[in-house]
Amino acid sequence: MSRQLAHFAGASTPARCRRSPPWGLHRRRRPTRRLRPPRVRHLCASGRWRRLRRGIYVTSHDLARAEEEGRRYQLECLAILVALDRPAAALSHLSAARLSGLLWRGTSDADVRLTDPEHNRRGRGFRVTRAPLDATEIRTLGAFRLTTPARTLIDWAREGPLEGAVVAMDAGLLARKVGPEQLVEAAARARRWPGGPRAARALSLTDGRAESPLETRGRLRIVSAGLPAPELQVEIRTGGRLIAVVDAWFDEAAVAVEFDGRVEYTDPWRERSPERVLWEEKRREDELRALDIGVVRIADADLGARWPRAERRLQALLASPGPAIRRFDTTARARGRQRSG
Repeated sequence: MSRQLAHFAGASTPARCRRSPPWGLHRRRRPTRRLRPPRVRHLCASGRWRRLRRGIYVTSHDLARAEEEGRRYQLECLAILVALDRPAAALSHLSAARLSGLLWRGTSDADVRLTDPEHNRRGRGFRVTRAPLDATEIRTLGAFRLTTPARTLIDWAREGPLEGAVVAMDAGLLARKVGPEQLVEAAARARRWPGGPRAARALSLTDGRAESPLETRGRLRIVSAGLPAPELQVEIRTGGRLIAVVDAWFDEAAVAVEFDGRVEYTDPWRERSPERVLWEEKRREDELRALDIGVVRIADADLGARWPRAERRLQALLASPGPAIRRFDTTARARGRQRSG
């Protein structure tokens, strides 16, 4: 860790420290005149310093600020990197995903994960996995050395649940944090590693047009039921007027699937009130049905114990051909769109 890396929250490191790790961390490498064990014990006993790991300390002020700003996890990652002192190692798997903003809410790993090309190790709160690590698969993010988004997602898919891996890949593609070619290349490199086929399977199910985890999970449910994979983000127009952009579309049967997430109503897009959102959804659905388009709405709860009922409804609609005369046109969007306020 170089002296040039930014200190956490702008904190400075006391001159008495022989070498200054970033983010205000203090490391006692060996006893010095001003950092003998009694002095360190005094700083900790007085509450001025807090011990993160053996030989790694942070001021109470910096620790409190990290917790207040929601950066305690980053501080733990950095402490482990400094403590291990492995220049070839990089944060990886869910740890790299979390730092890169690729983590699906509700997904977590108890340990900080690292990859090292020459080293396996487990310790309190961390796990180092030995695996090949090319220079092109590593990037620097502030004070951190971590795997690239593509390598991170493939490593995650090699070990984690299929659904979570596909959700993360879809989200990464939607946010343009990773490209499909990069994922294909990373999966090809890992094809003979443990879990390589598992990652390839997750990649084959990925579609970066999905605009929410619910849309990804719903699509996986549909495919796992033996139904055809739907087209995503399809614009439906009549007379040149845009009626709707449906989440999923089965063209032969003219069936639209809409995934209803609570966020649509609790955190509406473009400053619309929840009542306005509900009204617009109902009006849009009425217009679709008036064009002889079948509509299925799927909520998060439908993906659990209630799924058989939703599946039967969808199968019944798909078993019937669409209207003989279509009064609408459809166009699939090339990309999904991120929602922001």
